[in-house]
Amino acid sequence: MEDKHPTPDRSVVLLGGGHAHVKVLADLAERPLAGWQVHLVTPYRRQIYSGMLPGWIAGHYPIDACAIALDRLAAAAGITLHETSGSALDLAQGRVHCADGSSVRFDQLSIDTGPMPALQGLPGSAEHALPVRPIERFIAAWPAMAQRFTGQRQRFDLAILGAGAAGIELAFAIQYRARIEGWPQLRITVVGSDALPLPGTPAATRRHAAALLGQRGITWMGQRRATHLTAEAMHFEQGAPLHFDAALVSTGAAAPAWPAASGLATDAGGFIRVRPTLQSVSHPQVFAAGDVAAYAQPRPKSGVYAVRAGPVLAHNLRAACEGQPLQSWTPQARALYLISTGERHALATWGRWSWGGAWVWRWKDRIDRQFMRRFGTAA
Repeated sequence: MEDKHPTPDRSVVLLGGGHAHVKVLADLAERPLAGWQVHLVTPYRRQIYSGMLPGWIAGHYPIDACAIALDRLAAAAGITLHETSGSALDLAQGRVHCADGSSVRFDQLSIDTGPMPALQGLPGSAEHALPVRPIERFIAAWPAMAQRFTGQRQRFDLAILGAGAAGIELAFAIQYRARIEGWPQLRITVVGSDALPLPGTPAATRRHAAALLGQRGITWMGQRRATHLTAEAMHFEQGAPLHFDAALVSTGAAAPAWPAASGLATDAGGFIRVRPTLQSVSHPQVFAAGDVAAYAQPRPKSGVYAVRAGPVLAHNLRAACEGQPLQSWTPQARALYLISTGERHALATWGRWSWGGAWVWRWKDRIDRQFMRRFGTAA
């Protein structure tokens, strides 16, 4: 199959428009890669910064303030944009096969496609719930769901499955929006498998989050493992089903099937195993970063690490093309997490330390806006 766009002898493909690739695009816009044709393969012309998505739900930001224009970054760098997703790799021939039927040849490949929603073990979730990822699909579906809230005069039950940062932030954001928009009929229940929300954070943060949920009128249902969803109920290993009128699912990250199918070395979950240089342990011409990667030093699936990997990925991809030494990178053992709670209030964690308050929200807001301005979006 022929490429839609002819390429010179040497070609770099950036597969996916994740947080790490945003830095690569910005780097290439500042200093083009001489003698190489660069392609960006991504189904979306923009990247929604996940850290600001709850702020959009709450009404603090317009969606454009949360979006990085990948098409503009690609154009500034002279990169060919293919508005489609990758569906398979031919590593022997050096080709990315795409969902639209095209293929793109590569000598160097960098993968930052983000995660898939972890729905495989939850029958009925794809049919009867709205996954939070992919984010663009969630954004497209959210207005219709919100319209269902406003169109109801009687009680409307929203269930959110997943008590990590994404699920908890969404619960707080929706509750805040319901308050300011006047949706008194909306009742929100968050379901998690642990006794307290926000697993992996300090105990004080978890207790604080649970208390805030209660204060905001959000029901916390802990120690529940969902087995399947039907049209109007969430079923558990133990206990009565939870009735809902609508459900959101935020149950963590899953790997796409094509990396392992291509022959790339993957971990038990199917994520691409990479060296400290971010090169595949099995195919050094392939780099990976973000949630699709399994780092040499395991870390949680978080945008924090994707953003931190960006400068290293940009340097090493260029170095590989130019025959220069590559850098090793070890993700920091502790990361700062800032978790919004709907109102202009947020929680912060760093290792075993935790804080909360309006000042944390202002800190988070400043960091998020600065990040967006760095890549051409003024929030």
